[in-house]
Amino acid sequence: MLSLMWEFFKTGLFAIGGGMATFPFLQKMAENYDWFTSEELLDMIAVSESTPGAIGINVASFAGYKAYGIVGAILATFSLISPAIIIILIIAKSMDKFKRSLRVKNAFEFIRPSTAGLILGAMLNVMVISLFNVKLYQKTGNFLDLFQLIQLILFLGFLFLLRKYKKIHPLLIIGMGALFGIVFKL
Repeated sequence: MLSLMWEFFKTGLFAIGGGMATFPFLQKMAENYDWFTSEELLDMIAVSESTPGAIGINVASFAGYKAYGIVGAILATFSLISPAIIIILIIAKSMDKFKRSLRVKNAFEFIRPSTAGLILGAMLNVMVISLFNVKLYQKTGNFLDLFQLIQLILFLGFLFLLRKYKKIHPLLIIGMGALFGIVFKL
C-alpha cells in the first residue's frame, strides 16, 4: 500500500499543467504495477475527458480501489492531491514574497515548456497505444501488423471531418468519439 501512496504522491507532485501532464507517470504505473492496465488507463482518460472530474483523481481512485478496496481508493486519491495542497498552503503563506521573486518567475519560465512537453508526450503515447500494435509487430515482424487499421481509419476520418467542417461543436465530437469507442470496444 505504501508503494501505491508513494507513486500517486510523486504523480501529484509533478502534475503541474493538469491531468494530461500526469499521463507519463500513470503510464509507468500501468507498466510497473498491477493496479490498472494501459488499456484501462486509456479508457479512464476517455471517460475523464468527456465527464467532469480530474483524470488523476479518477485513475487514483480506480487503482486504489482495485488494489486495496475503498481504503486504497481514499489513500491513493489523498496521496495524489497532497502535494498540491502542501504547495498551495506554502504559496498562500508567502504570496507577496513570491509575486516579486525573480527566482519564482524564472522557475515558471522553465515549468511552462516542461509542462507542454509532458502533455505532448502524453498525446503521442495515447496515439501510439490507440493506433499502433507495437507488441504484435515486434512478435511477427510483419509491417502491416504494426497498424490497428480500424482505429487508424477512424482517426484519419475524424481528422478529415474536423478539417473540412471546422465549426463542429465539441460535444458532437465527444459524443461521436464515445459512440465509436463503445461500438468498436464491443
